[in-house]
Amino acid sequence: MGCVAVVRRREESRGGVVGRAVEEGVVVVLMYTKGESMSGVERGTVMKVLGDPLTLGWGGEALDLEDSHILNRFPKIPSMPISPEVAYSILRSLEGPQMPHHWRGDALGPQPGPTLLNFTYQAEKKIATIHNVFAVIRGSEEPDCYVLLGNHRDAWTYEAVDPNSGTVVLLDIARRYALMMRQGWQPRRTIVLCSWDAEEFGMIGSTEWVEQNLLNLGSKVVAYLNVDCAVQGPGFFAGATPQLDNLLIEVAKKVQDPDSESMTIYDNWMITNKVINIQRLSGVDSDFAPLLQHAGVPSVDLYYGRVFPVYHTAFDSYNWMTNHGDPLFQRHVAARVWGLLALHLVDDPILPFNYVSYTEQLWVGICFLSFIIAYFLSH
Repeated sequence: MGCVAVVRRREESRGGVVGRAVEEGVVVVLMYTKGESMSGVERGTVMKVLGDPLTLGWGGEALDLEDSHILNRFPKIPSMPISPEVAYSILRSLEGPQMPHHWRGDALGPQPGPTLLNFTYQAEKKIATIHNVFAVIRGSEEPDCYVLLGNHRDAWTYEAVDPNSGTVVLLDIARRYALMMRQGWQPRRTIVLCSWDAEEFGMIGSTEWVEQNLLNLGSKVVAYLNVDCAVQGPGFFAGATPQLDNLLIEVAKKVQDPDSESMTIYDNWMITNKVINIQRLSGVDSDFAPLLQHAGVPSVDLYYGRVFPVYHTAFDSYNWMTNHGDPLFQRHVAARVWGLLALHLVDDPILPFNYVSYTEQLWVGICFLSFIIAYFLSH
Protein backbone atom coordinates (compact mmCIF):
# COMPACT_ATOMS: atom_id res chain seq x y z
CA MET A 1 0.00 0.00 0.00
CA GLY A 2 1.20 3.51 -0.78
CA CYS A 3 4.23 2.32 -2.74
CA VAL A 4 5.86 3.11 -6.07
CA ALA A 5 5.57 0.18 -8.49
CA VAL A 6 8.22 -0.57 -11.10
CA VAL A 7 6.38 -2.60 -13.72
CA ARG A 8 7.67 -4.58 -16.69
CA ARG A 9 4.90 -4.54 -19.30
CA ARG A 10 4.36 -7.55 -21.51
CA GLU A 11 1.10 -8.29 -23.32
CA GLU A 12 -1.26 -6.31 -21.11
CA SER A 13 -2.22 -2.79 -22.18
CA ARG A 14 -0.65 0.15 -20.38
CA GLY A 15 -4.07 1.20 -19.12
CA GLY A 16 -4.66 -2.31 -17.79
CA VAL A 17 -1.33 -2.23 -15.95
CA VAL A 18 -2.13 1.09 -14.27
CA GLY A 19 -5.65 -0.10 -13.43
CA ARG A 20 -4.30 -3.18 -11.66
CA ALA A 21 -1.78 -1.03 -9.80
CA VAL A 22 -4.61 1.15 -8.49
CA GLU A 23 -6.40 -1.96 -7.20
CA GLU A 24 -3.24 -2.92 -5.26
CA GLY A 25 -2.96 0.49 -3.60
CA VAL A 26 0.00 1.72 -5.66
CA VAL A 27 0.40 5.52 -5.80
CA VAL A 28 2.83 5.82 -8.75
CA VAL A 29 3.68 3.46 -11.63
CA LEU A 30 7.05 3.44 -13.38
CA MET A 31 6.63 1.26 -16.45
CA TYR A 32 9.20 -0.24 -18.80
CA THR A 33 9.20 -2.69 -21.69
CA LYS A 34 12.07 -5.13 -22.07
CA GLY A 35 13.56 -5.07 -25.56
CA GLU A 36 16.76 -4.71 -27.55
CA SER A 37 17.06 -1.02 -26.71
CA MET A 38 18.13 -0.73 -23.08
CA SER A 39 18.07 3.07 -23.05
CA GLY A 40 14.86 3.58 -25.03
CA VAL A 41 11.81 4.92 -23.21
CA GLU A 42 8.64 3.42 -24.71
CA ARG A 43 5.78 5.90 -24.52
CA GLY A 44 2.08 5.11 -24.85
CA THR A 45 -1.39 5.98 -23.69
CA VAL A 46 -2.72 4.60 -20.40
CA MET A 47 -6.36 5.19 -21.33
CA LYS A 48 -8.50 2.05 -21.20
CA VAL A 49 -11.07 3.13 -23.81
CA LEU A 50 -11.09 3.83 -27.54
CA GLY A 51 -11.87 7.37 -28.60
CA ASP A 52 -12.57 10.56 -26.70
CA PRO A 53 -13.11 9.60 -23.03
CA LEU A 54 -15.51 12.53 -22.66
CA THR A 55 -17.94 11.10 -25.23
CA LEU A 56 -17.63 7.34 -25.02
CA GLY A 57 -19.92 5.73 -27.59
CA TRP A 58 -20.97 8.79 -29.55
CA GLY A 59 -19.37 11.60 -31.56
CA GLY A 60 -17.42 14.31 -29.79
CA GLU A 61 -19.18 17.22 -28.08
CA ALA A 62 -18.48 19.61 -25.22
CA LEU A 63 -18.95 17.95 -21.80
CA ASP A 64 -17.88 18.80 -18.27
CA LEU A 65 -14.49 17.26 -17.53
CA GLU A 66 -15.36 17.00 -13.83
CA ASP A 67 -18.38 14.74 -14.39
CA SER A 68 -17.92 11.68 -12.14
CA HIS A 69 -18.71 9.19 -14.91
CA ILE A 70 -16.03 10.81 -17.09
CA LEU A 71 -13.43 10.93 -14.33
CA ASN A 72 -13.75 7.16 -13.87
CA ARG A 73 -12.40 6.69 -17.41
CA PHE A 74 -9.09 8.39 -16.55
CA PRO A 75 -6.22 6.81 -14.61
CA LYS A 76 -6.45 7.58 -10.91
CA ILE A 77 -2.70 7.66 -10.29
CA PRO A 78 0.26 9.13 -12.20
CA SER A 79 2.43 6.87 -14.34
CA MET A 80 5.62 7.42 -16.28
CA PRO A 81 7.56 5.33 -18.82
CA ILE A 82 11.19 4.60 -18.05
CA SER A 83 13.91 2.74 -19.91
CA PRO A 84 14.97 -0.82 -19.00
CA GLU A 85 18.34 0.65 -18.04
CA VAL A 86 16.76 2.93 -15.42
CA ALA A 87 14.38 0.19 -14.27
CA TYR A 88 17.25 -2.24 -13.72
CA SER A 89 19.22 0.29 -11.68
CA ILE A 90 16.20 0.74 -9.42
CA LEU A 91 15.42 -2.96 -9.09
CA ARG A 92 19.02 -3.94 -8.39
CA SER A 93 19.12 -1.56 -5.45
CA LEU A 94 16.09 -3.02 -3.64
CA GLU A 95 16.17 -5.10 -0.49
CA GLY A 96 13.72 -7.86 0.36
CA PRO A 97 12.69 -11.29 -0.94
CA GLN A 98 13.85 -12.81 -4.19
CA MET A 99 12.27 -11.83 -7.49
CA PRO A 100 9.68 -14.16 -9.09
CA HIS A 101 11.29 -17.04 -10.98
CA HIS A 102 10.41 -15.71 -14.44
CA TRP A 103 12.24 -12.45 -13.61
CA ARG A 104 15.51 -14.19 -12.66
CA GLY A 105 16.87 -14.02 -16.19
CA ASP A 106 17.18 -10.26 -15.82
CA ALA A 107 19.76 -10.75 -13.03
CA LEU A 108 17.85 -8.34 -10.83
CA GLY A 109 17.95 -7.76 -7.02
CA PRO A 110 17.56 -7.93 -4.24
CA GLN A 111 20.66 -5.96 -3.34
CA PRO A 112 21.52 -3.78 -0.35
CA GLY A 113 18.74 -1.24 0.06
CA PRO A 114 16.40 0.47 0.65
CA THR A 115 16.29 2.89 -2.26
CA LEU A 116 15.22 6.53 -2.27
CA LEU A 117 13.69 7.74 -5.54
CA ASN A 118 13.50 11.42 -6.40
CA PHE A 119 10.33 11.32 -8.51
CA THR A 120 9.12 14.45 -10.31
CA TYR A 121 5.97 14.26 -12.40
CA GLN A 122 4.74 17.11 -14.59
CA ALA A 123 1.57 16.80 -16.64
CA GLU A 124 -0.94 19.01 -18.37
CA LYS A 125 -4.68 18.74 -17.96
CA LYS A 126 -6.14 20.26 -21.09
CA ILE A 127 -8.60 19.70 -23.92
CA ALA A 128 -7.16 20.05 -27.43
CA THR A 129 -8.64 20.19 -30.92
CA ILE A 130 -7.77 17.42 -33.36
CA HIS A 131 -8.16 17.31 -37.14
CA ASN A 132 -8.87 14.33 -39.37
CA VAL A 133 -8.09 14.97 -43.05
CA PHE A 134 -9.86 13.23 -45.95
CA ALA A 135 -9.39 13.11 -49.71
CA VAL A 136 -12.27 11.69 -51.77
CA ILE A 137 -12.25 10.26 -55.31
CA ARG A 138 -15.89 9.94 -56.29
CA GLY A 139 -16.97 6.64 -57.85
CA SER A 140 -18.56 6.64 -61.30
CA GLU A 141 -21.08 3.78 -60.95
CA GLU A 142 -21.46 3.07 -57.23
CA PRO A 143 -20.62 6.42 -55.60
CA ASP A 144 -22.35 5.46 -52.33
CA CYS A 145 -20.02 2.49 -51.81
CA TYR A 146 -16.74 3.47 -50.16
CA VAL A 147 -13.29 1.92 -49.88
CA LEU A 148 -11.24 3.57 -47.13
CA LEU A 149 -7.44 3.72 -46.92
CA GLY A 150 -6.15 5.08 -43.63
CA ASN A 151 -3.04 6.02 -41.67
CA HIS A 152 -2.56 8.21 -38.60
CA ARG A 153 -0.14 11.14 -38.61
CA ASP A 154 0.37 11.94 -34.90
CA ALA A 155 3.40 10.49 -33.14
CA TRP A 156 5.16 10.26 -29.80
CA THR A 157 8.67 11.08 -31.02
CA TYR A 158 10.50 11.51 -34.35
CA GLU A 159 8.06 9.19 -36.17
CA ALA A 160 10.26 7.80 -38.97
CA VAL A 161 8.53 4.41 -38.70
CA ASP A 162 5.44 5.16 -36.64
CA PRO A 163 3.61 6.64 -38.47
CA ASN A 164 5.58 8.43 -41.21
CA SER A 165 6.53 5.28 -43.10
CA GLY A 166 2.80 4.72 -43.56
CA THR A 167 2.05 8.38 -44.22
CA VAL A 168 4.51 8.62 -47.12
CA VAL A 169 3.05 5.45 -48.63
CA LEU A 170 -0.47 6.90 -48.39
CA LEU A 171 0.72 10.10 -50.09
CA ASP A 172 2.40 8.06 -52.82
CA ILE A 173 -0.83 6.16 -53.44
CA ALA A 174 -2.66 9.48 -53.72
CA ARG A 175 -0.05 10.65 -56.25
CA ARG A 176 -0.45 7.48 -58.33
CA TYR A 177 -4.23 7.71 -58.32
CA ALA A 178 -3.96 11.35 -59.44
CA LEU A 179 -1.78 10.28 -62.39
CA MET A 180 -4.32 7.61 -63.34
CA MET A 181 -7.15 10.15 -63.20
CA ARG A 182 -5.26 12.44 -65.56
CA GLN A 183 -5.21 9.53 -68.01
CA GLY A 184 -8.99 9.18 -67.77
CA TRP A 185 -9.42 6.62 -65.00
CA GLN A 186 -12.27 6.95 -62.53
CA PRO A 187 -13.02 4.33 -59.89
CA ARG A 188 -16.26 2.37 -60.00
CA ARG A 189 -16.73 2.92 -56.25
CA THR A 190 -15.65 5.88 -54.13
CA ILE A 191 -12.16 5.99 -52.60
CA VAL A 192 -11.59 7.86 -49.33
CA LEU A 193 -8.01 8.51 -48.18
CA CYS A 194 -8.02 9.08 -44.40
CA SER A 195 -5.34 10.81 -42.33
CA TRP A 196 -6.31 10.23 -38.70
CA ASP A 197 -5.33 12.42 -35.78
CA ALA A 198 -4.74 11.45 -32.11
CA GLU A 199 -4.30 7.73 -32.77
CA GLU A 200 -1.60 7.45 -30.13
CA PHE A 201 -4.00 8.66 -27.43
CA GLY A 202 -6.41 5.78 -28.03
CA MET A 203 -7.52 5.97 -31.69
CA ILE A 204 -9.44 9.16 -30.87
CA GLY A 205 -9.63 10.61 -34.39
CA SER A 206 -10.83 7.46 -36.13
CA THR A 207 -13.14 6.42 -33.29
CA GLU A 208 -14.92 9.78 -33.12
CA TRP A 209 -15.43 9.76 -36.89
CA VAL A 210 -16.83 6.23 -36.74
CA GLU A 211 -19.16 7.15 -33.88
CA GLN A 212 -20.44 10.18 -35.79
CA ASN A 213 -21.08 8.15 -38.96
CA LEU A 214 -21.98 4.78 -37.50
CA LEU A 215 -25.43 4.50 -39.09
CA ASN A 216 -24.00 4.65 -42.62
CA LEU A 217 -20.69 2.84 -42.25
CA GLY A 218 -21.97 -0.71 -41.94
CA SER A 219 -24.04 -0.54 -45.13
CA LYS A 220 -21.88 1.73 -47.30
CA VAL A 221 -18.21 1.01 -46.52
CA VAL A 222 -16.90 -1.92 -48.57
CA ALA A 223 -13.62 -2.28 -46.68
CA TYR A 224 -11.03 -0.40 -44.64
CA LEU A 225 -7.33 -0.83 -45.52
CA ASN A 226 -5.03 0.33 -42.73
CA VAL A 227 -1.29 0.92 -42.69
CA ASP A 228 0.28 2.26 -39.52
CA CYS A 229 3.99 1.36 -39.57
CA ALA A 230 4.45 0.53 -43.24
CA VAL A 231 8.14 -0.36 -42.92
CA GLN A 232 9.90 -1.50 -39.76
CA GLY A 233 12.23 -4.17 -41.14
CA PRO A 234 12.30 -7.19 -43.51
CA GLY A 235 9.40 -9.53 -44.25
CA PHE A 236 5.78 -8.91 -45.20
CA PHE A 237 3.05 -9.36 -42.60
CA ALA A 238 -0.68 -8.78 -42.72
CA GLY A 239 -3.81 -9.03 -40.63
CA ALA A 240 -7.29 -9.22 -42.11
CA THR A 241 -10.85 -10.30 -41.64
CA PRO A 242 -11.28 -13.74 -43.27
CA GLN A 243 -13.33 -12.72 -46.33
CA LEU A 244 -10.32 -10.72 -47.57
CA ASP A 245 -7.74 -13.54 -47.25
CA ASN A 246 -7.89 -14.70 -50.87
CA LEU A 247 -7.68 -11.18 -52.28
CA LEU A 248 -4.67 -10.42 -50.10
CA ILE A 249 -2.89 -13.56 -51.30
CA GLU A 250 -3.64 -12.86 -54.97
CA VAL A 251 -2.30 -9.30 -54.70
CA ALA A 252 0.85 -10.53 -52.91
CA LYS A 253 1.51 -12.80 -55.91
CA LYS A 254 1.55 -9.77 -58.24
CA VAL A 255 4.05 -7.58 -56.37
CA GLN A 256 7.82 -8.14 -56.54
CA ASP A 257 9.52 -8.64 -53.20
CA PRO A 258 11.74 -5.62 -52.45
CA ASP A 259 14.50 -7.80 -50.97
CA SER A 260 14.68 -10.29 -53.86
CA GLU A 261 14.34 -9.62 -57.59
CA SER A 262 13.48 -13.26 -58.32
CA MET A 263 10.54 -13.56 -55.91
CA THR A 264 7.17 -12.01 -55.30
CA ILE A 265 6.03 -10.88 -51.87
CA TYR A 266 3.93 -14.05 -51.75
CA ASP A 267 7.02 -16.26 -52.37
CA ASN A 268 9.01 -14.61 -49.59
CA TRP A 269 5.97 -14.67 -47.34
CA MET A 270 5.80 -18.45 -47.75
CA ILE A 271 9.52 -18.88 -47.09
CA THR A 272 9.43 -16.70 -43.98
CA ASN A 273 6.35 -18.27 -42.38
CA LYS A 274 6.32 -21.78 -44.00
CA VAL A 275 2.59 -21.16 -44.51
CA ILE A 276 0.58 -18.06 -45.34
CA ASN A 277 -0.06 -16.70 -41.88
CA ILE A 278 -2.68 -13.94 -41.95
CA GLN A 279 -3.28 -12.61 -38.46
CA ARG A 280 -6.76 -11.86 -37.16
CA LEU A 281 -7.54 -8.30 -36.10
CA SER A 282 -8.67 -9.03 -32.56
CA GLY A 283 -6.70 -6.29 -30.80
CA VAL A 284 -6.89 -2.52 -30.65
CA ASP A 285 -3.47 -1.90 -32.17
CA SER A 286 -4.37 0.75 -34.72
CA ASP A 287 -7.17 2.64 -36.47
CA PHE A 288 -8.78 -0.49 -37.90
CA ALA A 289 -10.16 -1.19 -34.40
CA PRO A 290 -13.14 1.23 -34.38
CA LEU A 291 -14.10 0.50 -37.99
CA LEU A 292 -14.01 -3.26 -37.47
CA GLN A 293 -15.17 -3.55 -33.88
CA HIS A 294 -17.73 -0.71 -33.80
CA ALA A 295 -19.04 -0.77 -37.38
CA GLY A 296 -18.22 -4.32 -38.55
CA VAL A 297 -16.32 -3.09 -41.62
CA PRO A 298 -14.12 -5.74 -43.36
CA SER A 299 -10.55 -4.64 -42.65
CA VAL A 300 -6.90 -5.22 -43.52
CA ASP A 301 -3.76 -4.11 -41.65
CA LEU A 302 -0.44 -4.23 -43.55
CA TYR A 303 3.16 -3.81 -42.43
CA TYR A 304 6.64 -4.75 -43.58
CA GLY A 305 8.86 -6.13 -40.83
CA ARG A 306 7.83 -7.65 -37.51
CA VAL A 307 10.67 -6.69 -35.16
CA PHE A 308 10.64 -3.01 -34.21
CA PRO A 309 12.94 -2.58 -31.18
CA VAL A 310 12.69 1.23 -31.10
CA TYR A 311 8.87 1.29 -30.97
CA HIS A 312 7.56 4.53 -29.40
CA THR A 313 11.04 5.62 -28.33
CA ALA A 314 13.14 8.61 -29.37
CA PHE A 315 15.26 6.21 -31.46
CA ASP A 316 12.43 5.92 -34.01
CA SER A 317 14.24 8.34 -36.30
CA TYR A 318 15.41 8.83 -39.86
CA ASN A 319 18.81 7.52 -38.75
CA TRP A 320 17.27 4.23 -37.55
CA MET A 321 15.29 3.86 -40.77
CA THR A 322 18.34 4.40 -43.00
CA ASN A 323 20.50 1.99 -40.97
CA HIS A 324 18.04 -0.73 -39.99
CA GLY A 325 14.43 -0.36 -41.13
CA ASP A 326 14.85 0.23 -44.86
CA PRO A 327 18.44 1.25 -45.74
CA LEU A 328 17.76 1.43 -49.50
CA PHE A 329 14.18 2.70 -49.10
CA GLN A 330 13.00 -0.23 -51.21
CA ARG A 331 10.61 -1.87 -48.75
CA HIS A 332 8.28 1.09 -49.07
CA VAL A 333 6.92 -0.71 -52.14
CA ALA A 334 4.31 -1.93 -49.68
CA ALA A 335 2.49 0.92 -51.42
CA ARG A 336 1.89 -1.46 -54.32
CA VAL A 337 0.12 -4.03 -52.16
CA TRP A 338 -2.00 -1.36 -50.47
CA GLY A 339 -2.86 0.37 -53.73
CA LEU A 340 -3.65 -2.85 -55.64
CA LEU A 341 -5.92 -4.11 -52.87
CA ALA A 342 -7.85 -0.86 -53.08
CA LEU A 343 -8.08 -1.01 -56.90
CA HIS A 344 -9.63 -4.48 -56.79
CA LEU A 345 -12.13 -3.38 -54.16
CA VAL A 346 -13.15 -0.24 -56.05
CA ASP A 347 -13.10 -1.56 -59.63
CA ASP A 348 -14.04 -5.26 -59.61
CA PRO A 349 -17.68 -5.54 -60.79
CA ILE A 350 -18.29 -8.22 -58.14
CA LEU A 351 -16.65 -7.56 -54.78
CA PRO A 352 -13.75 -10.02 -54.31
CA PHE A 353 -14.90 -11.40 -50.96
CA ASN A 354 -14.58 -15.10 -50.10
CA TYR A 355 -16.96 -16.04 -47.32
CA VAL A 356 -15.88 -19.69 -47.38
CA SER A 357 -12.80 -18.56 -45.42
CA TYR A 358 -15.05 -16.69 -43.03
CA THR A 359 -17.20 -19.78 -42.47
CA GLU A 360 -14.12 -21.89 -41.78
CA GLN A 361 -12.85 -19.39 -39.23
CA LEU A 362 -16.23 -19.29 -37.50
CA TRP A 363 -16.29 -23.09 -37.31
CA VAL A 364 -12.78 -23.18 -35.82
CA GLY A 365 -13.86 -20.59 -33.26
CA ILE A 366 -17.01 -22.53 -32.37
CA CYS A 367 -15.03 -25.75 -31.89
CA PHE A 368 -12.45 -24.02 -29.71
CA LEU A 369 -15.13 -22.35 -27.58
CA SER A 370 -16.97 -25.67 -27.18
CA PHE A 371 -13.72 -27.30 -26.03
CA ILE A 372 -13.07 -24.55 -23.47
CA ILE A 373 -16.62 -24.76 -22.10
CA ALA A 374 -16.44 -28.55 -21.86
CA TYR A 375 -13.07 -28.34 -20.10
CA PHE A 376 -14.29 -25.93 -17.43
CA LEU A 377 -17.52 -27.86 -16.89
CA SER A 378 -15.52 -31.06 -16.34
CA HIS A 379 -13.18 -29.43 -13.84
